[in-house]
Amino acid sequence: MSDNYNGEQEEIYSKVMRAGRRTYFFDVRSTKAGDYYLTITESKKFTNDDGSFHYKKHKIYLYKEDFMEFKANVGEMIQYVIDEKGEEVISERHQKDYVREAKAETPTDTDAAPEASGETAEPAAEVSTEPAADSRFTDVDFDDI
Repeated sequence: MSDNYNGEQEEIYSKVMRAGRRTYFFDVRSTKAGDYYLTITESKKFTNDDGSFHYKKHKIYLYKEDFMEFKANVGEMIQYVIDEKGEEVISERHQKDYVREAKAETPTDTDAAPEASGETAEPAAEVSTEPAADSRFTDVDFDDI
């Protein structure tokens, strides 16, 4: 197998998960010795003031010797969150189909600008009338990204 342009081994198996402005890439790759490892990449889209955009990426490399402990820890953390807060999304702003409603003319304490709380404003997403797919992953052609 040949290396791609950034020095990483080519992908053996890939999945993509879209989550609002974030996209998660799960890629199985091969080491030079022929063993497999996993990369998990979070790509987040940011829009500049001029309308152009850029992506920030964060990547985790996960090797086979760490799979079971990683899986156990992620499972434990997920179960803790569900046990403590349930599965309902509390912050609708972070849901995929969230559309910001028009604010009242006078802001209240809860309507503080996102910048004041250290958050960045998110562009409104289109609302789809199509039922949500039951699959947790979306097949995406990498040429579309």
